[in-house]
Amino acid sequence: MDDFVWRALAAGLGVALLAGPFGCFVVWRRMAYFGETLAHAAFLGIGLGLLLSLWPALTVTLISLGVALLLMFLQKRHELASDTLLGVLAHGSLALGLVLLSFQEDARVDLFGYLFGDILSVNRTDLGWIALADVLLLGALAALWRPLLSATVSADIARVEGVPVERVQLIFTLLLALVIALAMKLVGILLITSLLIIPAAAARRMARSPESMAAMATGFGLLAVGGGLGASLQWDTPAGPSVVLAAVLVFVATRLVPAR
Repeated sequence: MDDFVWRALAAGLGVALLAGPFGCFVVWRRMAYFGETLAHAAFLGIGLGLLLSLWPALTVTLISLGVALLLMFLQKRHELASDTLLGVLAHGSLALGLVLLSFQEDARVDLFGYLFGDILSVNRTDLGWIALADVLLLGALAALWRPLLSATVSADIARVEGVPVERVQLIFTLLLALVIALAMKLVGILLITSLLIIPAAAARRMARSPESMAAMATGFGLLAVGGGLGASLQWDTPAGPSVVLAAVLVFVATRLVPAR
């Protein structure tokens, strides 16, 4: 196979390693819409980066972190229902990103690539960033695992046990924003959350413990990346959506297995 295929496969496997354990917490904490909001905000980062002639990956990361902090702040004020607040921020940031892009008359913008991913264009620099993110983000999640799991099961009991629940939730939210910003190039803005949710949802039916579910979700994510890229090469389909569709097929297959 050509080098670009191996790079795409390596990048997909690297992101799948992150999506597995992080996706479990997204499923457990019912944060799917939260993830969608951060993904839509990434489009604002793209428009801002092109407008200011900055590296889009940098502005996407900064905007994702900023929106995550803003969401945490606004949710504490309880002035709006969470789903309403998420909807306003998601669609507002997406619309603002499109407006900013409209000012870039001379810029060549691959909207299809941003929306649905462009994993086959991954270069060696991207692989380096993904490898670094794997080490740092997985290390941070490992250190946060027990207190975050306690806060997920019961925030009140976790507080009694001395867990700084608000701080733990804030750190996890920021880490999740980084994962979403990293995965944007692979599966696109519209499909990022699916890479987090579907493998974790497939593993939930078969796992006996949180740790085994995280391991299974990672394995299913790796299987989806390999199968999706293989299908893309075989039938010349878009790589990002093919990966997500492969994850859906894995999910359907697990539903045929008796629950443990």
